[in-house]
Amino acid sequence: MRNRELLVLRHAKSAWDTDAATDFERPLAKRGRKACRRLGAWLGEQELLPDLVISSPAERAMQTARRVLDGAGGDPETIVYDDDLYGGGVAELRRLLADAHPTFRRIMVVGHNPGFEMFVEWLHGDGIDTSEGKKPFPTAALAWFGMPEDWRELNGGEGDLVWLIRPRDLK
Repeated sequence: MRNRELLVLRHAKSAWDTDAATDFERPLAKRGRKACRRLGAWLGEQELLPDLVISSPAERAMQTARRVLDGAGGDPETIVYDDDLYGGGVAELRRLLADAHPTFRRIMVVGHNPGFEMFVEWLHGDGIDTSEGKKPFPTAALAWFGMPEDWRELNGGEGDLVWLIRPRDLK
């Protein structure tokens, strides 16, 4: 394992049948809240508590970040929100990570598709396993990468994919 790690988390399943006025305000669905509990417990069991969590400020992403971090034993009050993660893709994530202080050894980013799926594929340098009808990066999917020390000039293919967890992988 490399010295630095990156956890890329797509927000959990959101609710469509709410009175949210905009897409930005949509909350998590019951299924999404359940997936957050399972994923948080798994992160805690693996001792993968992040040093820093950066989340999209969209309601469903904020709820995902808080619930997962709480379930892992972390402090949800330490989450930082970045507007570029709402609708952001590879360029925005590269910039965000380049700006992250190197004292943060394990960082989690929480956001949305299609940008997060594209970023995971770019960082991995290869496609995501879709055998057995698996979706590449469904809601509440988490990609865990071993990373190079310097993130200022991050290139595609430089992340070592340790694990890709989908909600149905966690019982």
